[in-house]
Amino acid sequence: MPEAKRPLPKPTPETRHFWEGTAAGELRLQRCDQCRRAYFPPRPFCPKCGSRKVSVFKASGRATLYSYVINHRPMPPFTAPYSIAVVELDEGPRMMTNIVGCPQTPEALQLDMPLQVVFEKQTDEITLPFFKPAGA
Repeated sequence: MPEAKRPLPKPTPETRHFWEGTAAGELRLQRCDQCRRAYFPPRPFCPKCGSRKVSVFKASGRATLYSYVINHRPMPPFTAPYSIAVVELDEGPRMMTNIVGCPQTPEALQLDMPLQVVFEKQTDEITLPFFKPAGA
């Protein structure tokens, strides 16, 4: 039986800059030129003030662990246990991701722990951002 593959996003014109960034090893966010708020996920307007004057910038890649669950149910192509997490980026937005590079236990996954983005190429078009403990 063929090995299952991870479901992958389909880039759109609105998200293209994000996926080009991950392929280049950069986490790219958008910032409103009017109210200066950084936001995620990508969209052509500011979710706070509605302005369409937005800019793309390279984020630091630093974050803290905001929330998570540990999935223990095997589901190809994922190897259980694995974390499904929400991280809070240093720039302010939160994003859903997986935590890698550490045991998938409550003892290892402490809320507010510092994290750093890492990238894993999936296809020629898609490189996914994950987060690992900072300094790991």
